[in-house]
Amino acid sequence: MCTECGCGESNEHHHGHSHGHDHDHDHDHNHNHAERVVNVQQSVLAHNDHIALHNREALDARGVIAINLISSPGSGKTLLLEKTLEALNGKIKCAVITGDQQTDNDARRLANKGAKIYQIETKTSCHLNADQVAAALPEVLDDDTKILFIENVGNMVCPTAFELGEHFKVALLSTPEGEDKPEKYPVLFATAKLTLLTKMDLVDALDWDLKACQRSIQGVHPGMMTLKLSAKTGDGMKAWLDYLASLT
Repeated sequence: MCTECGCGESNEHHHGHSHGHDHDHDHDHNHNHAERVVNVQQSVLAHNDHIALHNREALDARGVIAINLISSPGSGKTLLLEKTLEALNGKIKCAVITGDQQTDNDARRLANKGAKIYQIETKTSCHLNADQVAAALPEVLDDDTKILFIENVGNMVCPTAFELGEHFKVALLSTPEGEDKPEKYPVLFATAKLTLLTKMDLVDALDWDLKACQRSIQGVHPGMMTLKLSAKTGDGMKAWLDYLASLT
């Protein structure tokens, strides 16, 4: 198991090497190794949760609502943020922390839309962590900031395990991904407060089944709120913007 995020990958996933052993020695080695991995993982998560708590306290002190956007790559997080920032510019002061393994492409897309943007490059890591957010907060928040969007690295698994100090998570599920992703990746949908069904303009072309998708979501998180939208066409965006306005 990955000692950083518990993603299920072995240590060879990170270090790229293996060793040959006889069976008995290998059994003892694996047992001790598994214990060390669990201990390290617990230590990493405990430290992260401690910093996340301080992040939340800092946000609360400033009256800022932080929303952690989590989804697979290509679900439309950045386009959604582009359209959201444009619509809220001059109405609700926003800020964005955006994470990717490489490049500042998202930060450049979100620039000049009335919000401060802070790009984090995680290099080999598959998620943002609370330390990175803590370092970003003084740079990205103004005195009148009301909503902080945290655009996590594209991944439905690892980002869910790491609290950042956000007030809640929002899961994005795009229509090209199919209807059953909540069943395959239940932790995200079980812990998120809201699911945004994105790229609804593609429904007819994909023969996508809304009722089947909603059954999948409700099976994991009964009563979960879902909003359907297309950031490209603007359909459904008003409900999302009204929801954000209700938070401030």
